[in-house]
Amino acid sequence: MIKNDLFLKALKGETVQRPPVWMMRQAGRYLPEFRALRDKYDFFTRCETPELAAEITVQPIRRIAPDAAILFSDILVVPRAMGIHVELKDNLGPIIPNPIRTMEQVNQVYVPDVNETLGYVFDAIKLTKEMLNNEVPLIGFAGSPWTIFCYAVEGKGSKSFDTAKGFCFSNPVAAHTLLQKITDTTILYLKEKVKSGVNAVQIFDSWGGMLSPVDYQEFSWKYINQIVDALAEVTPVIVFGKGCWFALNDMGKSKASALGVDWTCSARNARYLSGGNITLQGNFDPSRLLSPIPTIKKMVHEMIDEFGKDKYIVNLGHGILPNIPVDHAKAFIDAVKEYGN
Repeated sequence: MIKNDLFLKALKGETVQRPPVWMMRQAGRYLPEFRALRDKYDFFTRCETPELAAEITVQPIRRIAPDAAILFSDILVVPRAMGIHVELKDNLGPIIPNPIRTMEQVNQVYVPDVNETLGYVFDAIKLTKEMLNNEVPLIGFAGSPWTIFCYAVEGKGSKSFDTAKGFCFSNPVAAHTLLQKITDTTILYLKEKVKSGVNAVQIFDSWGGMLSPVDYQEFSWKYINQIVDALAEVTPVIVFGKGCWFALNDMGKSKASALGVDWTCSARNARYLSGGNITLQGNFDPSRLLSPIPTIKKMVHEMIDEFGKDKYIVNLGHGILPNIPVDHAKAFIDAVKEYGN
């Protein structure tokens, strides 16, 4: 049994003494011990070496002691497994040298044997579980099919993903074919993660907010919902769509156990839009961790008051920024632990 099961209780909607807390990208660049490994090993080496991925996953558990660990990996391991070449360039982010722009290219993308192509992730999970020693739960994750699609078609990060959107609107058959392949791969991948030992999974829809509410239904939500339906039988599923407040009502009717909310949506609106019964997660502005520590603690307590302590997981509204001082990150976690005392 996991000693600290607050996170799992919140996912089930159970009454808790205080809400659980973790941070998106908590295994990352704000930690000096992470930067030391980053200076030694390139990005995909860190992802693909189970010992390194496990070590990076547990670093924040030792340092700031959140209530859950999230496996160090990347959403782009999935397209790489599907035969899409991905490079990570310093200061540029992910680059796909041959972006997908035709049906012929879509046909070359395949649904892989995930054990062959992504076995290193499952090995990292097993190693991480040993290192965590049942102290806290472990979260596995994947990008939403739409978010993966955006990178595969655009070829790089973008403020608007106009090329990816244009491909959907001008070549919808090819777009849906690619989205379905990504969905099928993601389901296989996440199911194997559960078998390897993760206690919950999160789907990151980082670029869902780029779509109109109508287009979101067609090109993102229906694929996320396939994943939720396939995984809900075996594990709790959290769906986080950045900028997707307009979809909270549909998300709230799904089999998801929790919904992530970004900082542009108030607790009151999130509860109302999602139907008021589902566990919510979020939604502290990551930049707010640059506030003085007393301000951080005050704002965290106000945030918990607004969401309510039950059916709530304290988190940021997106990933922690690289320039956040470690003691500010720790203050965020500690504020939750001090709540109600």
